[in-house]
Amino acid sequence: MSVSIRIDDALYQTAKVRANAEMRSIPQQVAYWAKVGRAALDNPDLSVEFVRDVLVAMDEESEPFELPEA
Repeated sequence: MSVSIRIDDALYQTAKVRANAEMRSIPQQVAYWAKVGRAALDNPDLSVEFVRDVLVAMDEESEPFELPEA
């Protein structure tokens, strides 16, 4: 579902610049900021940078790591 919202012009311009730099659309950038902010508020003992890095890692595709036999 898509919903239109009003945001401050300065926030829009900042989202536009960051979205371009991070290869996202402007709505995707705002949604990303909301996701990071929500996770940071839910985990106040963690830094915002740590929360961001964890969310990025969760979205990355990875293969299981196997330790070599000793």
